[in-house]
Amino acid sequence: MHVYYSDTFTFPLPDGHRFPLVKYRLLRERILQQPATCGAELRLAPRATRDELLLVHDADYVDAFCAGQLSKEHNQRIGFPWSQELVERTLRSAGGTIAAVRAVLRGESPDAATYLAGGTHHARRDRGAGYCVFNDVAVGARIAQREFSIGRVLVVDTDVHQGDGTASIFEGDDSVFTFSIHGAQNFPSEKATSDLDIALPDGTTDEAFLRELARGLDASFSRARPEFVLYLSGADALVGDRLGRLRVSKAGLQERDRMVLAACREAGVEVVTVMGGGYGGVIAETVEVYEASVLATLGYSRG
Repeated sequence: MHVYYSDTFTFPLPDGHRFPLVKYRLLRERILQQPATCGAELRLAPRATRDELLLVHDADYVDAFCAGQLSKEHNQRIGFPWSQELVERTLRSAGGTIAAVRAVLRGESPDAATYLAGGTHHARRDRGAGYCVFNDVAVGARIAQREFSIGRVLVVDTDVHQGDGTASIFEGDDSVFTFSIHGAQNFPSEKATSDLDIALPDGTTDEAFLRELARGLDASFSRARPEFVLYLSGADALVGDRLGRLRVSKAGLQERDRMVLAACREAGVEVVTVMGGGYGGVIAETVEVYEASVLATLGYSRG
């Protein structure tokens, strides 16, 4: 299975920045330690092209970001200081998901592929937010439709923050079904409207989380009848995450992965998994959740 990475491209961050990018490097190192029999074939993520980004983003926004000409307000909303290195990493981040989609749908990575970052689901058509510049999942969905004649795409988003950017981009588009299960009181303060939203109270633990996820998966697959799935996993529902506010265990999140992939298997569809957010006080715990999602995807087969 193809596993894409882009952690070798870094960009300057202020001293004491709360969300170190080292988690992506640590994740790649852990995947490299897996035995060859696991089937992971690591590949460097390519850059997304302007043409690919324009499938979901406005040209003025794409061009202004890449040229460093966004307003101060726009940059503050994104949360990262602009630099040419940030542009490179951002293009690779979208490119990793695009490459994973192509690898699966071309049959080069049978049934599934994954990108060891991505899930930048707060980016809307004309702006970024919440450490998200371009919406890699949304671009990946359009690539599947444009290049592979996929009629119906399902986005399953289990990051603890609502996938408001993805919901906004596909609002009114019946060909892409957006399902987001997230913390009700968490970022963003103003939610968009997904095709299916399940908002959980602070402190939700495994039993309630998994019960509501099962309900959401049943409804999503029934209503969407997908031909392809993009799964945004996320590690920030983990108990102790600094931004999560839920209390789901590692075992609960592993069961989440199993449930999502089982639903894909039952539907007989290919899937691409991306990592989403994760801000654990102990970085190793975030990386362990990511690794479990990758390994679950590595074991995926449509049977």
